[in-house]
Amino acid sequence: MASNTENIRRQSSVTSAPRDDLAIHPEDTVIRRASMAVDNFASLSAEAQDATKAEHEMGLKQALKLYPKAVLWSILLSTAIVMEGYDVVLLNSFYGLPQFNRKYGVPLPDGTFTIPAPWKSGLSNGAQCGEILGLFINGIVSEKFGYRKTMIVSLALMVAFIFIPFFSHNIQTLLVGEILCGIPWGVFQTLTTAYASEVCPVALRAYLCTYVNLCWVIGQFIASGVLRGVLTREDQWAYRIPFAIQWLWPIPILIGVLFAPESPWWLVRQGRTEDAKNALLRLTTRNDPTFNADSTIAMMTHTNEIEKQISAGTGYFDCFKGTDLRRTEIACMTWMVQSICGSTFMGYSTYFYQQAGLPTASAFDLSMGQYALGMIGTVGSWFLMSRAGRRTLYLNGSCVLCILLLIIGLTSIAPSTNLPSRWAIGSMLLIFTFVYDISVGPVCYALVAEMSSTRLKAKTIVLARNFYNIGGIIVNVLTTYQLTPSPSGWGWGAKSGFFWAGSCFLCVVWIYFRLPEPKGRTYGEMDVLFERGISARKFKTIKLDIFRGDHVVPVADGKGDDESEKDGAIVEEKASQMFMERV
Repeated sequence: MASNTENIRRQSSVTSAPRDDLAIHPEDTVIRRASMAVDNFASLSAEAQDATKAEHEMGLKQALKLYPKAVLWSILLSTAIVMEGYDVVLLNSFYGLPQFNRKYGVPLPDGTFTIPAPWKSGLSNGAQCGEILGLFINGIVSEKFGYRKTMIVSLALMVAFIFIPFFSHNIQTLLVGEILCGIPWGVFQTLTTAYASEVCPVALRAYLCTYVNLCWVIGQFIASGVLRGVLTREDQWAYRIPFAIQWLWPIPILIGVLFAPESPWWLVRQGRTEDAKNALLRLTTRNDPTFNADSTIAMMTHTNEIEKQISAGTGYFDCFKGTDLRRTEIACMTWMVQSICGSTFMGYSTYFYQQAGLPTASAFDLSMGQYALGMIGTVGSWFLMSRAGRRTLYLNGSCVLCILLLIIGLTSIAPSTNLPSRWAIGSMLLIFTFVYDISVGPVCYALVAEMSSTRLKAKTIVLARNFYNIGGIIVNVLTTYQLTPSPSGWGWGAKSGFFWAGSCFLCVVWIYFRLPEPKGRTYGEMDVLFERGISARKFKTIKLDIFRGDHVVPVADGKGDDESEKDGAIVEEKASQMFMERV
């Protein structure tokens, strides 16, 4: 027995420097601790390996056939994001609506009205401040009470908070309403992405996560259409009707969520294995001979146990420990790229078009065309991701956005009286929106959901989105002053394209060196890749065998030979049991 154990030790010691041509597996100490903590761990690993193999072999059509209910439930929850996308465009476009400016703005010497730059920043950032609070609440509450209950309460709060901006008679009350509405929006931002990533297999994960971006763009498109429709009104309903339309979304979604199944991954993390199996059966097609629910639950349990040995905690501070620190950094920066790549121009598109010299009606028309292109781009990203992968699409998309921003900046050098140059800037923004929504916009949601460990998923996404929101506050302040004419602003106009081209270039550099490729990897495989410190550029090509180490005995730190041999006998017995079960 001692010689066999020594041979296994020598084999397991050659693991510190993984090569591309050799399959890597988890650290042996991680497997040993998991095998001691879980009864029948070898049998669990065998079932998990079968489920992992089935997920790798599952194509898109087979996944849609097996998980149609998971797709529908994920789409229902993600549709809540429409409200946030709607409000972002609504508020920023109100700055170009004369009726809104007369109600909440101050008079200018020429007889027109405008919202002062500090209040523009306050209103735009008010919702984000509320979102930051809602995000942190979600990270704690959703992990304790589940995704479904958290979503129900948030939707109910959304219905109540909409009353405040609808009935606001001054800009101060409007700001309070935006802050409070931001709290449930913050919950929607992360909970919907986490739920989508946990109720579906690898083959569907990217599509359902990026659907969140499509909901965002749909909300923006609806907002532009509503504002274009009320543009001819001269009374207070020109801005009150758009506020009231927000009540159309939360009530039907709330009714649907009452009947939605809980995430099986969350139930596994709570130790409720039988409930997890029942939830999984509600998400899949019944009586499918190719599907084994027990094996899939075993894969979830196996992944959860391995993650517990790698990082036992589930608190916010655990996101900054060990291998999770790198995963948190990647998630946060991936979302930050969305904010600082120049996408701020899209949120201010109507106002920007006006500052570029276009008539108000033409500005709203271009905004609707812009968001229609965004929807087409998001759907197009689904086809590109399945072929090129997430990292490639994110990197190349950011490069093109940087070039477009440079073109916008160069075009702005022409005099403001040069109308063709103003239309050229508007055209570049249309192209920018399409490129953004076929690459950076939707792919971000898939990347963030796939980078975190399953035990820290909700909290990692919360931190990433809050990092984005904090960056968004800074970006909003800068953009407001850049686009607002002097004396209350800097009056840069389209020349601010130079500034954002520089920040976009920095994003390209970070993506190249730090962003991994998660395409086709299960959560268990992602755990191993991060645990072994694999370079971001090797994630796509390196070989994996995450179950090979399940019966390898590591060198026991601080243990005598007798105790090490005892460990070896236990694990060898489990390996033999797993072999006999397969036979």
